[in-house]
Amino acid sequence: MIDTPFVIAGRTFTSRLIVGTGKYSSYAVMAQAHEASGAEMVTVAVRRVNISDRSKESLLDYIDTKRMFILPNTAGCYTADEAIRTARLAREAGLSNWIKLEVIGDERTLFPDNEALIEATKVLVKEGFVVLPYTNDDPIACRKLEDAGAAAVMPLGAPIGSGLGIQNINNLRIIREFARVPLIVDAGVGTASDAALAMELGADGVLMNTAIAGAEKPVAMAQAMKHAVIAGRLAYLAGRIPKRMYANASSPVEGMVGR
Repeated sequence: MIDTPFVIAGRTFTSRLIVGTGKYSSYAVMAQAHEASGAEMVTVAVRRVNISDRSKESLLDYIDTKRMFILPNTAGCYTADEAIRTARLAREAGLSNWIKLEVIGDERTLFPDNEALIEATKVLVKEGFVVLPYTNDDPIACRKLEDAGAAAVMPLGAPIGSGLGIQNINNLRIIREFARVPLIVDAGVGTASDAALAMELGADGVLMNTAIAGAEKPVAMAQAMKHAVIAGRLAYLAGRIPKRMYANASSPVEGMVGR
């Protein structure tokens, strides 16, 4: 089956799975999980990277940059100004001019502040950044982020690290219908079936961290997520059968000889 390429801002990726770098028991386990996932893009919290002294051990030492594209993120920022400064710092440090933009609006739920997110997106796009904003599963917010110049929209499936899976299927369908840029489901995935569902709904990709890093066997879970994303994408392209209230025989008797 022929599929369209997964392209963000002119860059093509063969894997539709994006992984993170936090919460692993060790950098070695992280590296093994990345390898098993088959992912080609990895998010790195700017605040977790020792930018001032590269001679010290860093998680960047455990990322194969020949194979994986680094996507810095503004995790931990609670205002537009703070997120903008963090993005600039990442670029000045040579990490990337791509940024996963996070502006958190609430400490307990970690839900995004969409108003501040849109504000920061406008500023960073004007400064030449490729902005991938993490947002609520709100079709209006996603549309406004697109209008602000976002290279992709990244609505949550559920709160960060919750493992609840996709909570609002209909909203993601609406976002998919109207999105003119790639749709990447970000946050809330707990297991492989959640990733497959996101892809079956038409997402172009899935970003996850805790679901892999927090699993009992992270490397095995990374491999499971790899296959789930592939299976979900194929199912979306294949087109599922319609849901019916009543049974519909798989071997109908109409037209059978001798009936």
